[in-house]
Amino acid sequence: MKHNNKNALIAMSGGVDSSVTAYLMKEAGYNCHGTNMRLYHNEDIGLSIFKTCCTQSDIDDAANVAQRLGMPFEVKDFTSDFKREVIDKFIRTYEEGGTPNPCIDCNRCLKFRRLMDFAKEKGMDCVATGHYARVEEKDGRFLLRKAKNLSKDQTYVLYTLTQNELAHVKFPLGEMESKEETRKIAESLGLINAQKRESQDICFVPDGDYVAFMEKYQGKKYQPGNFLDLQGNVIGRHRGAVHYTLGQRKGLGLALGEPVYVCAKDMETNIVTVGPETSLFHKELLASDTNWIAIPELTTPMEVLAKTRYSQKEQPATAYPADNGKMRLVFHEAQRAITPGQAVVLYSIDGEGYVVGGGTIEKTLD
Repeated sequence: MKHNNKNALIAMSGGVDSSVTAYLMKEAGYNCHGTNMRLYHNEDIGLSIFKTCCTQSDIDDAANVAQRLGMPFEVKDFTSDFKREVIDKFIRTYEEGGTPNPCIDCNRCLKFRRLMDFAKEKGMDCVATGHYARVEEKDGRFLLRKAKNLSKDQTYVLYTLTQNELAHVKFPLGEMESKEETRKIAESLGLINAQKRESQDICFVPDGDYVAFMEKYQGKKYQPGNFLDLQGNVIGRHRGAVHYTLGQRKGLGLALGEPVYVCAKDMETNIVTVGPETSLFHKELLASDTNWIAIPELTTPMEVLAKTRYSQKEQPATAYPADNGKMRLVFHEAQRAITPGQAVVLYSIDGEGYVVGGGTIEKTLD
């Protein structure tokens, strides 16, 4: 269906997904304007070579594609926003004992909120991104639904979208059956990034060593502390509590004759408690900073499918409203390593893949 005289701002990262998104929006009849969000400068985060997304190399690729598709292109500088709302929160969450999800924060604060504002300033009708998800309107409400290609579905990191944002966002790749289909389109157009590899890392921590990044970024060193067992006995020394996440087994440096896992952290005392895998399982959690999509708000108990990690299969649970807009979630069966700081995302029980809503895990309750 053609949308003549409609203007679309295309978020172009330099990758194949956003490039094909730009092409599909043009094909749908939109007047397209490409933009790349500069989130940081390589030297700011210690990157000397191009090996992650959001670098100057990616900006160059995005500009190349925009030129090939015959659309205007500009770079929008969001470096100060990214530092404040993503990097600083990332560090703060780790230092408070949680495990952050910076991609969700980036989507919420930058890729949609700031970019939507920018689109509005430029008189654009919508923003299009290369996410694999779908938006549908039903009974006057905008719904977020899983992509057709379930292996690429990204609704977990999009649960913070508001009704206004959903009304003005386009995800053309949500209808793609496979990633190969996306690459074939890029190849047929002769795009420079048709076979560009996907970035699986946190963009500002491409080597995965988030503690080294935090120490260098802040000019500080995290101090060693004690490992305790569940009885409170000191059983070894660790490199600093920020180095460890709930459920971690590898890299502990403990030889106890049986496998042990990180099951608790006390950041004030710099203590990491380890125990058997059975100590990692919980049925109940409290989530804050909730956002509801399929419903205006949660007022009564609701049966849902929920997951607490991006790659997890959804599990049956019951969601209950809690004080101050929070949510209590009770899984039907205990789940492993429910981690504060991560997102819990709820889906409809009808198997259609609609996002009910979600929130940030505050703590387990059992």
